[in-house]
Amino acid sequence: MTLRKFAGLGALLSIVMPSLAMAADEVAAPVLNSGDTAWMLTATALVLFMTIPGLALFYGGMVRSKNILSVMMQCFAITGLISILWVVYGYSIAFDTTGMEQGVVNFNSFFGGMGKAFLAGVTPASITGPAALFPEAVFITFQMTFAIITPALIVGAFAERMKFSAMLIFMAIWFTLVYAPIAHMVWSGNGGLMWDWGVLDFAGGTVVHINAGVAGLVACIVLGKRKGFPTTPMAPHNLGYTLVGAAMLWIGWFGFNAGSAAAANGTAGMAMLVTQIATAAAALGWMFAEWITHGKPSALGIASGVVAGLVAVTPAAGTVGPMGALVIGLVAGVVCFFCATSLKRKLGYDDSLDAFGVHGIGGIVGAILTGVFAAPALGGFGTVTDIAAQVWIQCKGVGFTVIYTAIVTYVILKVLDMVMGLRVTEEEEAVGLDLAQHNERGYNL
Repeated sequence: MTLRKFAGLGALLSIVMPSLAMAADEVAAPVLNSGDTAWMLTATALVLFMTIPGLALFYGGMVRSKNILSVMMQCFAITGLISILWVVYGYSIAFDTTGMEQGVVNFNSFFGGMGKAFLAGVTPASITGPAALFPEAVFITFQMTFAIITPALIVGAFAERMKFSAMLIFMAIWFTLVYAPIAHMVWSGNGGLMWDWGVLDFAGGTVVHINAGVAGLVACIVLGKRKGFPTTPMAPHNLGYTLVGAAMLWIGWFGFNAGSAAAANGTAGMAMLVTQIATAAAALGWMFAEWITHGKPSALGIASGVVAGLVAVTPAAGTVGPMGALVIGLVAGVVCFFCATSLKRKLGYDDSLDAFGVHGIGGIVGAILTGVFAAPALGGFGTVTDIAAQVWIQCKGVGFTVIYTAIVTYVILKVLDMVMGLRVTEEEEAVGLDLAQHNERGYNL
């Protein structure tokens, strides 16, 4: 009787256990979430919208009329160039985790492997995300839009004086040696250098803005000042374009920050809210600082303040609360105003469209203050319990990014200058890059 009971139990288990195993496999298998997928598709389109047409118009309105097409052309060309480089090897450098191990510093802590080169293994069925909820193809495209806008931001620093051919080669090399490795160090996960340090960068304070701002500063110094700067008036030719571009950046930035939650969830919702708060605060902070200092508020000032707030809240968007965002925005608006005006005049560098003054400085302010306001004790939603320790970690991340980007950017530019020359001739600069580089005019005579 007993033997028959065990024999019956064994027979039952032989039937049930495979069924349970199959059920477990079904539970563990990644399942695509249509809501997350729809949101990430939308966010991806919004971030691309930031570069073309947003940044193209924002920058295009600030240059002189003879250079508007050259700036817009650079934004469009960078969009095409980086899209191709991203799928060939950029995505792999940034996100392939081969050889990475938490707490171990090796080559792959700085530079991803080539396992994803040419998007090897990516199919319509490939799923990714924090809980494997949306197609990897969408994640690839979303991150591609970040890779596109970062070098495009640098254009603002050397506008009106770099050869188009040199710009293309510089951007290709800079993307390969600077952007993709920094993205890998910060965002690739356990084993990435700054990830293991504990640097908080939700949507690109270091990866995008400090990176681009510092590169822009180095570029404008290496190329030298525009002919006639600062004595010759170089006022923006169409601030209407700039305001429209700033509005597009503001709207698109919701995809930039809220999309970095990689899901349609509460983190995305809070990221959207704090982005709006910080941006509004920075716009007002810049406006009132300018009003007090110069006697009148300007349209260019408030547009610049908008971008400063968007930049500063970017690293913090996933961890700060509304009041932290308010402080970050106000501080960024005021600090960026003084850096883009007083500091630039005092040091004498020709950052044409304030890429460093807004993106570099705004990114630094936001990255450091993230370490403060991510703390739950100050209304944040991060895991920061020791504010001083986290601020030190943030400063390490900022310092490493500044030094690495500055050195590599300088080397790239100097080598290119020796090989092919970076700058247009004085005659071409006087005529304008629209005609000299593209044989077109962006205005009617």
